[in-house]
Amino acid sequence: MAQAGDINVIDEDIYRERLRLALEAGGLDLWENNLTTGEVTHRVSRVFSDLGYDEQASLAYMDDLFSLVHPDDQLQVKQAIAAHLAGETRQYRCEFRLRAHSGEWLWYANYGKIMDAGERLGRRFIGVTFNIDDRKRREEELALANQLLAEQNRELDRMNAALQVLATTDALTGLANRRLLIETGEKECRRGPRYAQPLSLLILDIDHFKCVNDRWGHPIGDRVLIAIAELCRSRFRQGTDVAARIGGEEFAILMPATPYDEGKRVAEWLREAIAGLRINVDEGITATCTASIGVASLPAKDGQTSNAAWDFEHLFVAADRALYQAKAAGRNSVCGTEG
Repeated sequence: MAQAGDINVIDEDIYRERLRLALEAGGLDLWENNLTTGEVTHRVSRVFSDLGYDEQASLAYMDDLFSLVHPDDQLQVKQAIAAHLAGETRQYRCEFRLRAHSGEWLWYANYGKIMDAGERLGRRFIGVTFNIDDRKRREEELALANQLLAEQNRELDRMNAALQVLATTDALTGLANRRLLIETGEKECRRGPRYAQPLSLLILDIDHFKCVNDRWGHPIGDRVLIAIAELCRSRFRQGTDVAARIGGEEFAILMPATPYDEGKRVAEWLREAIAGLRINVDEGITATCTASIGVASLPAKDGQTSNAAWDFEHLFVAADRALYQAKAAGRNSVCGTEG
């Protein structure tokens, strides 16, 4: 008849075998350190086999597993162990790379915890080591894919921004084009009445520009256009006004929060500045030009002004008519209309 002690031994053997099978099925390698005596009571074994080391090599590394840890990972492993031993963490967890016999670096993880096993067994540090290389490879592949996707998105954003610039910018002068002028003008016509602010539009046309091209050639004509564009860019408010080239030799300047009198004054300044331009053609030879300018304004909205009066097409037509009045008046002049 079996004694109670024998039954306990049998039960313990059964539990050990169950634990061994569970660890093996889970790919886990058990390790255990007696913190009271400093003795290593259970060493990893499967890890060395998985890394391709034979029994003799495994014995050589058994007591110095750190020699197989990647140099970049050694500090974090030691810090994680020290933090748990000091009671700073509830569980010891760390991921690191181990050098295989082939020289390849494989990812492993350590999970462990300090257990108080009583006076007989002492205080023990128990845990498992297991292979996480496939997971880390997938994480690295995913991180790389995300990085490439982020780079592609940034490049797409740059291309979209470049396309937006091309779609809204005049290639020769760098000013806004007709499309952007109209879009901005329509926005300002919606915004202006809400804030009771006036809106002015200048349209200018270079007088007899065909003669400039015929006499001096198109390269000189382009330089004239660029010089006028620079005048517009230097004089008008960045981020508020919109200076645009809307045709061959036609320019427009949209001026929010600008009443008619101020718009006309600016137009006179611009007309004089254009008349004073000197474009070098050759040594001692310069090209000159003049411009006719039409000015139209929408007054600040009051209680008597309907929103329907604030229409950009109406404003554009009014400025265009004023331009033709300036040409009919002999060119190199400014004409305008308010309301």
